[in-house]
Amino acid sequence: MKQKILVVDDEPDALELIDFNLKANGYEVATAADGEEALEKARALLPNLIILDIMLPEVDGMEVCKILRRDQRTSGIPIIMLTAKAAEIDRVLGLELGADDYVTKPFSPRELVLRVKRLLRSGNAPEEKGDHIVWKELSIDVPRHMVSIKGKSVDLTATEFKLLTVLAQRRGRVQSREQLLHDVWEYDNLIDTRTVDTHMRRLREKLGIAAKYLDTVRGVGYRFVEE
Repeated sequence: MKQKILVVDDEPDALELIDFNLKANGYEVATAADGEEALEKARALLPNLIILDIMLPEVDGMEVCKILRRDQRTSGIPIIMLTAKAAEIDRVLGLELGADDYVTKPFSPRELVLRVKRLLRSGNAPEEKGDHIVWKELSIDVPRHMVSIKGKSVDLTATEFKLLTVLAQRRGRVQSREQLLHDVWEYDNLIDTRTVDTHMRRLREKLGIAAKYLDTVRGVGYRFVEE
């Protein structure tokens, strides 16, 4: 069965370009031109991934992302945000609201498709190393993409889950921001490493008492600590 992607953009040319390239790569595509339509279709279709423009009429992309993340039915759907190239604050805010990744306009269709493939792969493919990681009150079930603390489930996005898993599998070893960008986001070229910091901040908030295992190594990166 084809994976379904919801593309949300109020620019007809952008919708057509993304639609064409995704279909050429074997995906089923649904489209929406404003925030209200995006919310309706996301809830009705439950797509495998959403590509969401920030600048939308009615309800903007930021608010759409926030609403989707609060809804249990849609909270785990990976979201790629489309942002204006100069709007750095929008990119950071989008990540803080729960977007998994962002692509700046004007964008390369090939890069966008690669980002889509990465997120869908990280959300569905089981890891080969350590199917089930348990550390005190924290439990990570890798094949089922589930995290729990003292038996209570924690709702993570696909990127947050992969970030936690990579750190836990390499516990005790410091991972630089650049290394995490390569291994979690699969970026070959260096981009703003604050992407890692933003996701780490959200991950810590969600982990609550288990956030103590995620240690910041100033000027270098992060590590999963055993004590």
